[in-house]
Amino acid sequence: MSEEVPAEEGSAAFLAKTEAAVGVGLVADLGGGLDDQSDGYDSLLASLGRTHDEDMRIAVHEAGHAVCARLLGHEVGGITVNPDVVRGSEGLCWGVGHAEAFAEGRGDVSDVQDALRSVMPQAGEDRQPVADVFAGIYAQCIEFMAGRAAERMLLDGEPPVPIDDLRQARELTTLISASDEALDAFILHCDLTARDLLMPYGDVVMALSIVLRIKRTLNGAEIDQIIWQMEARKALAVEQQRRVQRRERELAARGVLAKCD
Repeated sequence: MSEEVPAEEGSAAFLAKTEAAVGVGLVADLGGGLDDQSDGYDSLLASLGRTHDEDMRIAVHEAGHAVCARLLGHEVGGITVNPDVVRGSEGLCWGVGHAEAFAEGRGDVSDVQDALRSVMPQAGEDRQPVADVFAGIYAQCIEFMAGRAAERMLLDGEPPVPIDDLRQARELTTLISASDEALDAFILHCDLTARDLLMPYGDVVMALSIVLRIKRTLNGAEIDQIIWQMEARKALAVEQQRRVQRRERELAARGVLAKCD
């Protein structure tokens, strides 16, 4: 969850420096950033038993979950690259209200599965009353697949199997799929849909992952701010390019008129 880990305390100076750089220019002004040799960051990774590449992979994975959720219109409570020994997770992305649910021993997909199974229609029964449930399962499974999709999009090599993401996606899918073949096909579809959804936003995922590696944990407001900044920077770049092209056309036109005169 969002609790700070003791390992972060040793890298306070490094985090403050790189965090300030991100605040000024987000990603572009970082230069080498976290990939530069830093005693603080190296000490942090050593305490976590991670390499630089592993930390990057986890950050990209969680950033992929978060960006996908926002693209689907879902709020995000936060993301972290801090490991959770209790849950056995390397990182985590959670929705609004999930922190309280986790604290009470709830919040896993198995809890949702147990609550919904009794109300799901059987073969031949009307599904309209639970159409929103089907839509919710579809969107959630896309989110589960988005972490691996982000890794495949931005990092080299085939990423490790996201065991917990697949477990939760499969458990949800059993509510709407009657066979293993249908279940596997549905998850593959969600996997490809997550990839297609994230593809135009690879720069946003990467920027978010870099800031996440610096701060280690981000809340929903911080995630939205980073996404907004990246989209604003892209819009500004497009507008500047449009103005340059218009100016070039104006100069070309003047040149033609001058020759005619």
